[in-house]
Amino acid sequence: MAAETYRDAWGIPHLRAADVHELARAQGRVTAFDRAWQLEVERHRAQGTSASFLGAPAASWDVLARRARLADTARRCFTALERRDAETARWVRAYADGVNEGLPAGARRAPEFARAGLAAGRWEPWTPLAVWLATHLLFAGFPAKLWRERAIRHLGPDAVGLFATDGPGTAGSNGWLVGGDRTTTGHALLAGDPHRFIEDPGVYQQIRLACPEFDVIGLAVPGTPGIAHFGHAGTVAWGITNAMADYQDLYRERLRRTGSQVRCLDPDGTWRTVHSHRETVEVAGAPPVEIEVIETPRGPVIAGGPAGPSHEPGATATRTTETEAAEPGADGEGEALALRHPPRVTEDLGFGALLPLLRAATVADVDRALDAWAEPVNVVQAADTAGGTLHRVAGRVPLRARANRLHPVPAWRPGHDWRGWHQMPYAPVPDGIAVMANQRGLAASLGVEFAPPHRADRIRALLGTRTAWSAEDMPALHMDTHLASAAPLLGHLAALDGLTPAASRLRDRLLVWDRHMDAGSTDAAAYAALRGAVVRRLAAHPAFAPLAEPPARCPEVLRPWLALVPRIGHALEHLLRAEESYGVDRPALVRAALEETAAAPPAGDWSDTHRLAPWQALPDAPATPGLAGDHDCVLCTSAVPGLTDRAARGPAARYVWDLSDRERSRWIVPFGADGVTGGPHHRDQLPLWLGGELAPVVTDWALLTRDRTEEHSRDH
Repeated sequence: MAAETYRDAWGIPHLRAADVHELARAQGRVTAFDRAWQLEVERHRAQGTSASFLGAPAASWDVLARRARLADTARRCFTALERRDAETARWVRAYADGVNEGLPAGARRAPEFARAGLAAGRWEPWTPLAVWLATHLLFAGFPAKLWRERAIRHLGPDAVGLFATDGPGTAGSNGWLVGGDRTTTGHALLAGDPHRFIEDPGVYQQIRLACPEFDVIGLAVPGTPGIAHFGHAGTVAWGITNAMADYQDLYRERLRRTGSQVRCLDPDGTWRTVHSHRETVEVAGAPPVEIEVIETPRGPVIAGGPAGPSHEPGATATRTTETEAAEPGADGEGEALALRHPPRVTEDLGFGALLPLLRAATVADVDRALDAWAEPVNVVQAADTAGGTLHRVAGRVPLRARANRLHPVPAWRPGHDWRGWHQMPYAPVPDGIAVMANQRGLAASLGVEFAPPHRADRIRALLGTRTAWSAEDMPALHMDTHLASAAPLLGHLAALDGLTPAASRLRDRLLVWDRHMDAGSTDAAAYAALRGAVVRRLAAHPAFAPLAEPPARCPEVLRPWLALVPRIGHALEHLLRAEESYGVDRPALVRAALEETAAAPPAGDWSDTHRLAPWQALPDAPATPGLAGDHDCVLCTSAVPGLTDRAARGPAARYVWDLSDRERSRWIVPFGADGVTGGPHHRDQLPLWLGGELAPVVTDWALLTRDRTEEHSRDH
C-alpha cells in the first residue's frame, strides 16, 4: 500500500506504510511538509552556510561547522554505514528522498522562505547524519575545557569541582521509571522532560510510525529518521537523559606553515604535513569570511592556526580572515586547538541502532539496539509489558588520560592518545524506582561536570510519597518548583544582624518562604533579585577578575561556556559554602546584596521577569509568556542568575509512557506539531505546556483523520 498520513486533534502525524523504507520516505515527506523552514535552517547549519541568509549573527557557528568539518564527517559516516549496514543506509536514503519530495509544498506554506529570500535546497543521503551531528556537537560541552583551564590557572585545581555544575550551555533532562509494583495498573510507567534550548519550531516532533514490523509513537528530531530518544512501541517504551559524559577532547597544536603546506608537531618530535584548504563563508549583508580548514592527526582545528599568510589561491585582500586564536611563536609557528570526537575517529554516529530500536519488543531488544549507539552519550531507561526494566548508559566514551577530560592537552607531548573505549555502565532499579536527572551517579566515571543532585533527589522524594502511581499523577512531578539550591544563600541570610529595617524585613520574609519558584510568587521574585545581586557582586570581586574576559579571539559561538557571570550564577551554592573563600568576605557581600535588593525590590511576581525566550532563526517577536520554575527545580526553566531572568532553556517536551495501555500515555511540546507560523497547530499546545497539562496519545486509527492535503502534495 502507499504510505498514508493521519492526524489527531493536535495535528500530530500518524504514518503507516507497507515497509520500513516507504515509512521512512513518508516520515521525511511529512516532516518537510510540516517543518520545511526548520529543516532547511538545520541543513544549512550543518553545512556551515546559514549566514548566507541569516546574516552576521550566524557566521560564528558557520565558521565552527566548517572548521570542525561536520559535513565531511557526515559524508564519511554515511559511506561507512553503506558498507557496514546497507539496510539502514537505504532507510536513511529513503528519508532524505521523502524530505526532497515534501520540501516544495512545505516551502510554499512557510512565509520565512520569502522573508529570507531563500529557496528550498536538496537533501543528500548523508544530510540527516549532518543534522544529527550539528544538533549534538556541543552536548558534551567541550568548550568547558577552556573554562576549566583558566579557572585552574587562576584559582587552583579545586576550581574544577567548584564550577563542575550543569551550566547554561549544556543540555539536561529529567527522567524516571516506576516499576509495576509501584503503579495502580501493575505495569511500569516512564516519564520525563528533556531540557534543551527552546526553539520555535520545537526541537522535538511528535510522530507515529507504523508498518507491518512495528508501530511506535514518540518524539523524533526533525531532520533524522526514526525515534531515537523517547518512544513507546506498545510492549516496550524508552526514554533518555544526557549522561553528562566527557567524550570530546581539545588538543593544543603547534603548527608551522612552509610555503603552501601546514605542518604540526607530533608527540615523537617530528613535524608532519597535515591537510589544509581554504573555504569561504558567505554572510548576508556583510563581507564573506575566508577560513583555513586544517586537520591534524588528532582532529580538525577549530580555533587558531599557523602564523603567516596562506599561499593557497583564493585569498584576497577584500575578504575578512577568520584566524581566531592564532598565536605566533618561534620560527613563524602558531598555536591552535584541534577537536577530537568519536564520529570523526570511527566514522560512526550510531545510526545502526535506530532500526533495531523501532523493532524492539522487549527491554532486551532495546538493550541490544543501544549497544550500537554512539552520540550523544545518554542514560537510558526502558520498561516492557513483561515486567522487564533497563537502566544503562549508551554511547561511546574514549579511554585516555584524566588530563584530557579536564582541559586542553598538548598534542606534541606523549600520553594523551585514545586507548580504546569505556564499557557502558548499568544499574539496577531498586525498590521499583530509577531516577535520572544529569546528576553524578550511573555515569560518574565517564564525566567531569554534572548537574547538582537537587532535581534527582526531589523526584525520588516525591515518588516516595505514595505506594501506587498512575499516568495521571505524573504531570504534578513535571511541574514541581521546589528550589533546594536556595539553602546556602538563605543560610547566610539567617546569620546576618545589624541590618537596616528594610533589609531585615526582606531577610525575615525570605527565611519563611516555602522555597518554591511559583509563577505568581512575589517571594520567589525577591529571592531571584537577591541571588542576582549576589552573583554580580561575586563576579565583580578581584578574586575572579582574571576570568571576567574570554580568551583573546575566542570564537563567539563558544563564549557561553566561558562567560563568568553564568558560571558564578550556576555555581553559587558551591561558592557560598566552599571551605576556600578565595579572599571573598561572603557575609559582607551577601549583606551588601541584601541591602541593595531591599532598597529596590522587584515590583511584581516571578513570572513578570521569568519569561520564555525561544530561539527563532528569523525572530518575529511573539508574546513571551511568564513561567514558573528555575534551573535547579524539577520544572527546569533555566534563567541565568545575575544576567537575566528570561529562560532560553526548559522542557522541550514532556511525556508519560504507560505500559499498561499505550492510549493512557500522554505527551506535550512547548508549541505545536506544525512549524508554519500562524497555522492552527503551530502554537496550540502552548497553553497546556504552560499549565503542566499533557495531550492524550491516540493510537486508534478510527479516531484519526486522514490527511489528504499532505498526501496530495506529493504529486505537486
